[in-house]
Amino acid sequence: MPMTDTRRALLQIHFCVLLWGITAILGKLITLPALPLVWWRMLLVVAMLAVLPRVWRGLRQLSPALFAGYCGVGALVALHWLTFYGAVKLANASVAATCIALAPVFTAVIEPWVAKRPFQLRELAFGIAVLPGVALVVGGVPHGMRLGVLIGALSALLVAVFGSLNKRLVSHADPLTVTALELGAGTVTLTLLAPLLPFLLPPLAGPLWVVPSLHDGVLLLVLAGVCTLLPFALALVALRHISAYTSQLVTNLEPVYAILLAMVLLSEQRELTPVFYVGVAIIVGAVFLHPLLNRRKRVQHPEILGTAEAHNVVD
Repeated sequence: MPMTDTRRALLQIHFCVLLWGITAILGKLITLPALPLVWWRMLLVVAMLAVLPRVWRGLRQLSPALFAGYCGVGALVALHWLTFYGAVKLANASVAATCIALAPVFTAVIEPWVAKRPFQLRELAFGIAVLPGVALVVGGVPHGMRLGVLIGALSALLVAVFGSLNKRLVSHADPLTVTALELGAGTVTLTLLAPLLPFLLPPLAGPLWVVPSLHDGVLLLVLAGVCTLLPFALALVALRHISAYTSQLVTNLEPVYAILLAMVLLSEQRELTPVFYVGVAIIVGAVFLHPLLNRRKRVQHPEILGTAEAHNVVD
């Protein structure tokens, strides 16, 4: 059976999620605070892309409206990463990755409005299905990590917003150009935001300009090249063939990769209770149940799916 564009896009997203799971581990291993960590991450990716003539050609072809739109998305990406790594530092890698599972709830409401497509009640229902799992996750972490959970939930809201906006804008420019522009705008955003963080988000405030050690520098290069540039551009390509909601639902597998890696590399299972892992199991169960029921619904009632939605169903 030949591979369809949708199936290829799903495989690409799964590979991206594996790499994103590694980012949580790297965020814990890098000793820099969240603000300079994200700033260096974005700056290094932009520097890697700046040497490509293809990126500069793409920038010259952008209209002012698209240029501004991608810059706005880049600012949201910067805030998402800042809050995500803030959650890693305030709690741990497993908790921060699990909080991202809240994103489908937000995406189910935000994407139909942003992408101008019909609201799907089943998307919200499966997003809500992860909430008991998230509640158990919160109950399974030490009290000192609760602030990290709140920051992680804010990160999930931000990823839902910028994911939906990217879905609307992704087909209008070259993926590498979009990546360079968005992360460049994100770097500028953090530079301007740094003096205001003590008033806006005190737990994430701190000095922006911190020169990394050799250890942190090597890990930042891995984070920027392998776990940022590659999956960021690949995910933009995949979003041309699947919905932001489908992409985000697959992203719910990120906690699985992150938690398994955290167990092996960081021994984080010693910090968390069995209740936490029950919550993670519920979240993962919702991820796998959704495509099974979605497939059954498509087979039994194909007339309820429009052409655009049919292309976005998980195969």
